[in-house]
Amino acid sequence: MSFVDIMKFITGSLEGHRLRSVLMLSAMAIGVAAVVILTSLGEGARRYVTGEFASLGTHLIIVLPGKAETTGEGPPMFIGETPRDLTLDDSMALTRSSSIRRIAPISVGSAAVSWQEREREVPILGSTADLLEIRHWTMGQGRFLPPEDPEKAVPVCVIGAKVRDELFGSHSALGEWVRIGDRRFRVIGVLATEGRSIGIDVEELVVIPVASAQMLFNSPSLFRILIEARNRDAVGTAIEFTRNTLRERHQGEEDVTIVTQDAVLATFDRIFNALTLTVAGIATISLIVAGILIMNVMLVAITQRTTEIGLLKAIGASGRQIQTLFLTEAAVLSLIGALLGLGIGEAGSWFIGYLYPALPVGPPLWAVIAAAIIAVITGIVFGTLPARRAARLDPVQALSRR
Repeated sequence: MSFVDIMKFITGSLEGHRLRSVLMLSAMAIGVAAVVILTSLGEGARRYVTGEFASLGTHLIIVLPGKAETTGEGPPMFIGETPRDLTLDDSMALTRSSSIRRIAPISVGSAAVSWQEREREVPILGSTADLLEIRHWTMGQGRFLPPEDPEKAVPVCVIGAKVRDELFGSHSALGEWVRIGDRRFRVIGVLATEGRSIGIDVEELVVIPVASAQMLFNSPSLFRILIEARNRDAVGTAIEFTRNTLRERHQGEEDVTIVTQDAVLATFDRIFNALTLTVAGIATISLIVAGILIMNVMLVAITQRTTEIGLLKAIGASGRQIQTLFLTEAAVLSLIGALLGLGIGEAGSWFIGYLYPALPVGPPLWAVIAAAIIAVITGIVFGTLPARRAARLDPVQALSRR
C-alpha cells in the first residue's frame, strides 16, 4: 500500500464523516491554542519586566545605605542598619576605578514647584549630568544638568513634560525661573515623555544638581548611588571595588547593600520562566483531553467502518497495514488540528496585545514547536488502541458486521 493510497483512504474517511472529523480537529486545535495563548501571556510578562529593568540602564549597580540581612523565622525580613549615611564624598571616591564608567549620586525628596500663580507638589531628584546616560533618558527640549563639580549647587533644573504643561501651559519653559521650596532655579531642559519606569514617572519629575538638593532638603545623605560598569565583564570588579572602598571609608564597617541589575533580572527570569512552564503544563492537559477524545471517536469509527476494514483484509491488507492506516489518520488529524490551533493561538495573542499594547505578548518559539509536536504525539499515542483493535478484526466477521 503506497503513501498515495494511504492519503486517499484518509481523505475519503474525513470527507465521509465530517462531523466526526470536525470534533477531533476542534479538540486538538483548542488544546494547542490554549498552550500558545497561555505561554504568550507568560512570555509577555517576562518581556515587560525585563524591558522595565532595562530602562534603568545597562550594567547597572545600585548602592543603598544600610546592610540588608535576613533574620528570624518564616519569611525573610530585611533590616536596614545604617551606622553611616552615604555621602557625596563616598560617590566621588568610587570614580577612581577603571571598571566604572559613570556614577550618579541620588538625593530625593518632595517640594512645591511654582511659576507665577501656578504651583504643584512634585518629586525632586538631585543628581549629576551622568544620570541622563545611566538611566537612558532623552531630552525633549533644552539640555540636561551641566557637567559641573557635584559639590557645586548650581541653580538650574530639568522638568518633566507634565510639570511643564501644568505650570507653563503653552508658554515656553526654557529659560524661565521657577521656585522650588524656598529657592529659585532656572529651567534649562524638559525631559522627553518616557512614561512610568519602575515606579518613577519621568513626566512628573524635576531634576536638580545633587548639591542643590542636599541644600534644599537640608540633608547631606544620599538616597542611593547608581553605578554603570564599563561592560558586563567589569561588573564583578566594580562591585568589589565599591564594597572595599566604602568599607574603608566607613571605618571597616560593611554598612551598604549592593544590588546588580543583572541579578534582579535573573531572578525575574527564573520566576517568569517557571510561570510560563506551569501554565504551559496546565494547557497541555487540554491536549491530553483532546487525545482521549480522538481515541474514543476512533473507537466508535471502527465500529462504523467494520465492513470497510473487513473488505481491506479480504483483498489482502495485513493487520500491520490496517494499523498503519489508522495511526496515520490519527497523526494527520492531530497535525491539521495543531496547525489550526497555532493559527487560533497567534490570533488570540495578537488580540491580547491589541487590548494591552504595553504588554509585549508573543509565544516563545519553543512553546509553538512543543505544542505542535505534543499534539501529533498525543494523537498517535491515543490512536494506537483503536488502530490495534482494527488490525485484529477477523475479515469474515467484519464483512458480516459482527
